[in-house]
Amino acid sequence: MSTDWSRREFLRALTAPVVVPAAAPRPNIVLILADDLGIADLGCYGQKLIATPNLDRMAAEGVRFEAAYAGSSVCAPSRCVLMTGLHTGHARIRDNHNYRGRRVSLRPDDITVAEVLKQAGYRTAVIGKWGLGEAGTHGVPTRQGFDEFYGFLNQDHASEFYPRHIWDNETEIILNGNQGTKRTHFAQDLLTERALDFLDRAADRTFFLYLAYTMPHADSELARDTGDGFPVPDYGPYAGRDWPAPAKGYAAAVSALDRDVGRILEHLRRLGIESQTLVLFTSDNGPANVRGHSPEFFSSAGPYRGHKGQLYEGGIRVPAIARWPGRIPAGRVSSEVWSFVDFLPLAAELAGAETPSGIDGVSLAPVLFGRRRPREPEYLYWESHGGKGFWQAARMGRWKAVRRKSLKAPLELYDLETDPGETRNLAAGEPQLLRRMEEILRAARTDSPDYPVS
Repeated sequence: MSTDWSRREFLRALTAPVVVPAAAPRPNIVLILADDLGIADLGCYGQKLIATPNLDRMAAEGVRFEAAYAGSSVCAPSRCVLMTGLHTGHARIRDNHNYRGRRVSLRPDDITVAEVLKQAGYRTAVIGKWGLGEAGTHGVPTRQGFDEFYGFLNQDHASEFYPRHIWDNETEIILNGNQGTKRTHFAQDLLTERALDFLDRAADRTFFLYLAYTMPHADSELARDTGDGFPVPDYGPYAGRDWPAPAKGYAAAVSALDRDVGRILEHLRRLGIESQTLVLFTSDNGPANVRGHSPEFFSSAGPYRGHKGQLYEGGIRVPAIARWPGRIPAGRVSSEVWSFVDFLPLAAELAGAETPSGIDGVSLAPVLFGRRRPREPEYLYWESHGGKGFWQAARMGRWKAVRRKSLKAPLELYDLETDPGETRNLAAGEPQLLRRMEEILRAARTDSPDYPVS
């Protein structure tokens, strides 16, 4: 791990009272994470076929980011980056499974954003998909700074639209209404109701809610068995469309996500705390190419190349919207380049808390308010270790380098300013820039025994 402090030293340093200037009140923070949502699945990013009025309104009332990047192109490592501020060259979890096919959990010396905020006096909760620690390990949310947890520890379990059980803190709750062939409890509804309940209970103090929805990730098991991985309760306004069933289900899943974001925003208003609350919405990676449904049907990746599982833009550039009435100027579109590593230092700065030493992120707080950051990161870095081989990518300014499938593969080089779709590999004509990108890819990572690179 690259942090200079041990977890114990860091937590001890946070025991002193935090003094926050009156001009910068500490906000509640609600982080809403979609699962496998493409950047162009929302109307405010150009979607024409799927209705997303609540997220479109959220963008109109806040800032919409055009160059926001996930922590990885797949679920678990992206969430690890989001929680720890370490990119996948340094993070504990760098892919959904390690080289032995096992899941890796966070450990006691990992520092999460929840620990930072909890020590600053925040009440903390995660509701939804966790994926950073199995039952009985140090990686479960309640051992990583969260006061409460409701949802799915295992990311495969999280893909069930009608789960047979769910975790409430460290207790496994059996859902009798979903046993056998019964489908009574829709996961999306369970998570939203619990989130609304948490807001009711936490409204009288400063809080951090990490609402990690599972929509519109496909039910992978059903996708394999039936070819349709979107068994939503109903297709809603898409029922009469002349589309394949998986496309109707995907659109309905996106609309259910949008509906419930609207419910969260409305609940904050009813509680009288919306002006005290920063809401940040984004997705864990790009759209998935699953059995029965292609991201091309709705042009979910927009003008970008690739999809989930790849380090081209379509796999890692994600929708991101921030709303804080009265603090964030409404209707703004930002081209600032940032990634999930920047969330932890953002949360720490807003909370007036100490940022852990050695993380890879730089606070995004100035950007929220329409200013430039005093220090910009030199580059963004990603790596992946899945079944498609070892991938690396880095973005430095307008330039993006991609190495795919093997450490021995030649680098590809793209100018994202003139070629956002990564269609023209310029490596042959830019030898000096290519050498600099090679240096970055070597220096950006440390070896991990769980993810060896041969």
